[in-house]
Amino acid sequence: MDRIGDIALFLRVLDLGSISAAARSLDLSVAVASQRLKRLERDLGVRLLHRTTRRLHATPEGAALAEQGRPLVEDLEALTGGLRQAGTEISGTLRVTASASFGRQYLSPLLPEFLALHPRVKLSINLTDQMVDLVSSGFDLAIRIGALDDSSLVARKLAANQRVLCASPDYVRRHGLPRTPQELAEHECVLLVGSQGRQDVWRFGDGAGGEIVVRVRGRMETNYGELVRDSVVAGLGIAIHSFWHVSRDLREGRLMQVLADYPLTDSGIYAVMPQRRLVPPRVRAFVDFLAGKFADPPWS
Repeated sequence: MDRIGDIALFLRVLDLGSISAAARSLDLSVAVASQRLKRLERDLGVRLLHRTTRRLHATPEGAALAEQGRPLVEDLEALTGGLRQAGTEISGTLRVTASASFGRQYLSPLLPEFLALHPRVKLSINLTDQMVDLVSSGFDLAIRIGALDDSSLVARKLAANQRVLCASPDYVRRHGLPRTPQELAEHECVLLVGSQGRQDVWRFGDGAGGEIVVRVRGRMETNYGELVRDSVVAGLGIAIHSFWHVSRDLREGRLMQVLADYPLTDSGIYAVMPQRRLVPPRVRAFVDFLAGKFADPPWS
C-alpha cells in the first residue's frame, strides 16, 4: 500500500477542505480518493475526518496524524525532488579509481579543465595499481588498462593500449640485443606482479598469424608499473611497457625498443562502470570528456 501517498492525500483534503477539491488537485477521481481515505482509516483503525455541512475537519486522531505526518511527507517530497534534479544535472561527487602511473601522467592534467566545465561536481580520485571492486568500494568509475575479465561491468574503450618491449641503451651495450623472442630466456627481464599473478609468460606475434610464447626470468619484479619503468631506465633489464608510459623515454633516448619485428598484442584503455540502468550524469560527462581528450592520444 502507498501509505505515504494516502497520508499526502489526507493532508491535501485538510488543506483544501473537501475530498473533491483534493482529488482534482491530484488528478484523481473523487471515488478513488474516497476509497483511499477509507483504506487509510481502516488500516490505522481510527477515524480521521468528520464532516460538517460545509467542510471536512480532522478528528483528534486526524489532527495528530497531520501534525506528525506532514513533516514526513514534506521531507520525502524534498528528497525525491532532489533526486530527480540530480538525475538530470551534472553534480555531486564523482569517485574514480585509476592506475597510478596513468592517472598521474594523463588524468591529473585534465582534472582542472573538467572541474571548470562542471562547477557543481566534486572529484574523489584514487590512484592505485591494485584491482579494486567498484561496487563494494563505492566507486562510480574505473580507468582500466588491458584485458577486461569482469562481465558484470560496463566498459567504454577510450583508446588503444599499444605495448612495446624496451631496454636502456646501457643494458644493450652490456648484454646485447635479443634477436628473437626465444633469446629473451637468456636475458634479465623486469617483471610486473599484480592481481593477475606473476607476468613472466610473454606472447609475441610471429608475423605469420601465429604466436610465440616465452617464459622469462629476472632478478627484479614489482607490483608498481612506475618501478618497472625506473628499473629498465636504470639498466636492470628488459620489460614490457604500455607505449603511453614510456613514449617520452623512447623519444628522448632513455629507452629503446626491442624486438620491434615481433609485436605484442595490443589491448585497450577503458572507462569501466558498475552495471546499472541509470548512469549518473556526472559519470557520463566525465567519460565523454575523456573520450574526447583521448581520441587523439597525447602520447602518440
